[in-house]
Amino acid sequence: MSIGNSPEDDRPSIGHILQQARVAAGLTVDEISSSTRVRIPIVHAIEQDDFSRCGGDVYARGHIRTLARAVGIDPAPLVEQFDAGHGGRPAPTPAAPLFEAERIRPERRRPNWTAAMVAAIVVVVGFVGFTLFNGGSDGRQKDPVAEGPTTTGKPKPSPSKPADPKPDPSDSAIAAVPKDKVTVKVSAVDDKSWISAKAHNGKLLFDGTLAKGDSKTFTDEQQVDLILGNAGAIQLFVNGKDVQNDFQPGQVERLSYTKGDPEAG
Repeated sequence: MSIGNSPEDDRPSIGHILQQARVAAGLTVDEISSSTRVRIPIVHAIEQDDFSRCGGDVYARGHIRTLARAVGIDPAPLVEQFDAGHGGRPAPTPAAPLFEAERIRPERRRPNWTAAMVAAIVVVVGFVGFTLFNGGSDGRQKDPVAEGPTTTGKPKPSPSKPADPKPDPSDSAIAAVPKDKVTVKVSAVDDKSWISAKAHNGKLLFDGTLAKGDSKTFTDEQQVDLILGNAGAIQLFVNGKDVQNDFQPGQVERLSYTKGDPEAG
């Protein structure tokens, strides 16, 4: 469990600073939780310098930034203080080469399968042609031709083989989205991320953690509101279009999209 600052540090703890700033701003824990979407037990834990409920150092940094902004103080010194007490900020994991390798492996097998299939078809066609040629050149060789259906029947599976090496479906599951609705697809590409999504009327569509490699799609008649707990790990498709961003790991982002987007809210 990751708790608090070291006893040697005479500075006020991160949790104490956040708590005093909240009280000075006249805000309750419930009000802070409602405005930041950080759960009430996590707010209480952070104010007690218990970061174990945040789900890791990346999320702890994001929560510290969010709470600091909500109570009107600069989050940078608090994040630096957290890093100093937790071994510094880790370097981002280079996940892109792993995904690139996974995309390449299946494609390298296709030429081998295609070559084998073509070779099989050539052999079958050659055999059938040879049999028909022998049967037509000598009347005494008609019996093997009569048995032809048993041998020429073997290549029947061949029409199904060309259907195997079909291209993989598109990564975008919302390529043909309805124009009368807002459609937002959220994919956790580089790491897990906490996601909250609401419809225009405040209805909660999703509130939870999106594991690395998973995706969620949200649709509404007018507007979709998002909160991304680890925005740097997320890829967004809004109304069928890839939304480019420069979000950082651990960054908390609040976004709103309508039928006219992609455009960050």
